[in-house]
Amino acid sequence: MKIMKKIKNTRKNGFGVIRKIPLNILNATKLTKVFHSSSKEKVGKAPGTLIYTGKPRTQKVKINVIDYSKSKISEFEAERIEEVFKFRDTNNVTWINISGIHDTEIIRKIGEHFKLHKLLLEDVMHANQRPKIEDFKENIFFVLKMLTYNNSENKVEVEQISLILGKNFVISFQEKEGDIFEPVRKRIRESKTRIRGWKSDYLTYALLDILVDNYFVVLEHIGEQVELIESSLIENADPLSQNNIYKLKRELILLRKSVWPLREVIGGLQRQESKLITENTQTYIRDLYDHTIQLVDTIETFRDMLSGMLDLYMTKVSNKMNEVMKVLTIIATIFIPLTFIAGIYGMNFQHMPELGYKFAYPLVWGIMVIVAALMISYFKRKKWI
Repeated sequence: MKIMKKIKNTRKNGFGVIRKIPLNILNATKLTKVFHSSSKEKVGKAPGTLIYTGKPRTQKVKINVIDYSKSKISEFEAERIEEVFKFRDTNNVTWINISGIHDTEIIRKIGEHFKLHKLLLEDVMHANQRPKIEDFKENIFFVLKMLTYNNSENKVEVEQISLILGKNFVISFQEKEGDIFEPVRKRIRESKTRIRGWKSDYLTYALLDILVDNYFVVLEHIGEQVELIESSLIENADPLSQNNIYKLKRELILLRKSVWPLREVIGGLQRQESKLITENTQTYIRDLYDHTIQLVDTIETFRDMLSGMLDLYMTKVSNKMNEVMKVLTIIATIFIPLTFIAGIYGMNFQHMPELGYKFAYPLVWGIMVIVAALMISYFKRKKWI
C-alpha cells in the first residue's frame, strides 16, 4: 500500500519488525463501562478532590528519577516520594516518572511540594481524561493517550499519560509500569546527545515525539489489517469480511478520538508564549505538529478505504444474489412452456385425439426438449447466461 510505504519512509520508529495486529484492537463497550462506573465516585465532590477513576490497581507505585546535565547524570528508583523533593530547584534537568496514579497520598504530596494546582492533580488521577494542554504559568500540563501493542494478549492497549513541564523538571504520570519511553532514557544516558545539553522543554518534546512515533507504529498494524481485508474481500465477500470491516471502522473511530485532540495539544504547545518553551524547541514542535497532521490524514484515508470496502462488499453480495436470481429465473422461464404442454396433455378429457396415437408420448417429449433447447440457445445469444 502506497500510503503505508510513505509512512515508513517518513517516520523512523525503531520498534523492530511490525507484526500483524488482530481485529479486536480496542473495545468501545469496555471503555465506556469503565468510564461510567468510575466517574460515579466524582459526583458531588468539590473541584480538586483527588479520586482515582481508572481500573482498580494494587501494585506498588514506582518512582524513577533521572537527573542530568551536559556533563553528568544520576539515575535511581526512589523508595519514598520525599526523595524527589530536592530536585525542584536544581540547575540540572530532572525527569521524575511515576508509574501508578492510584495512590492518592503520593499525588497529594508531590502536588504540595512542586506547587501544582489541585485541578491539575485531579486530572492526573482521572484516567479517562480527554487529551489536552493547560498553562499554569509556572508549569504546563499535558494529558495524552499512549497506545502500546500487547504481544501476549495480541491487542493494542490505551493508557493515559500526564506530563508536567516545569522550569528544570518534567514529571510524567503513567497508569502502570512499562512504557515506550526507554529510547528517550537511552539518549539521556549518552553524553553526546542534544537532549543532554538542552532544557526541560526539549525533554518534554522528546516524550511527545516518541508518543507520536508510536501512533505511526499502531497505524502500520492497522494498515496491514486493511490490506488483508481488501485482499480477502476481492477473493470472497463472505459475512466475516463485513464483520472485520465494521470492527476496524470502530477501532479507527477510537484512534481518531485520541489523535484529533493530540493535534490540538501539539498545536496549542506551538502557540504557547511561555517562558518555559525556548525558540529552539519551538522549531521541533512545529515539525511534530506536521506529524500529527499526517496521522489525521492517514486515519481519514483508512476510514475512506474501509467505507469503499463496505460498498464493494455490498455490491458483490448484491451481484451474487442477482446471479442466483438470474439462474432461478431462467430455469423458471424454461419450464413455463414445458409446464403448459404437460398441463394440456395431463388433462383427463375422454375425447383427445392425440392420446390415441402410437407415438404421442415420445413426440410430446421431443417437442418439450426442442422448446427447452431453443430457449437456452436464445438466452445464450442474448448473453443472459
